[in-house]
Amino acid sequence: MRYLALLRGINVGGNNIVKMTELRACFECAGLKNVTTYIQSGNVLFESQIRGAAKLTRTIEQALSEQLLKAAQVVVVSQEQLESVVTKAPTAFGAEPEKYRYDVIFVKEHLCARELVPSISLKEGVDEAFEGNGVLYFRRLISRASQSHLTKLISTPAYKSMTVRNWSTTAKLHELMSDR
Repeated sequence: MRYLALLRGINVGGNNIVKMTELRACFECAGLKNVTTYIQSGNVLFESQIRGAAKLTRTIEQALSEQLLKAAQVVVVSQEQLESVVTKAPTAFGAEPEKYRYDVIFVKEHLCARELVPSISLKEGVDEAFEGNGVLYFRRLISRASQSHLTKLISTPAYKSMTVRNWSTTAKLHELMSDR
């Protein structure tokens, strides 16, 4: 089975600096195979005999906590889920990158993306959020980005159980996973 691990908060703003060679080695020491990384923000593609995101999440977080990061937070996504995230995105999501910023908020398995939507503050005329495929799709108007309420998500307790990737990165990860 092919999977994607999305690490929260590494190599952002000079904090939690992790070299990709060390990250790959950590995953390999945890028994994961064909490990590759994409850009420096904690995107790890790998294969495993272990089935189930919850078990893989525990395995990876434990390995990372022992070897690289004290309190590692990871969202694990199967190849099938990532395929669904990309192919079943809202109509025209990502189609106007000059007008909107597009983000995909991946949530850990114990949370339900649908239940999070009502708790997310949206700025009318600026933000839009859509639930689907175990993720939240978030679109915000670039010309009014400073008014976006996406940053308010950081103050919610649920934020510690999610990680954000822009649409371009999400699509590229899907492409890389499909090519393997």
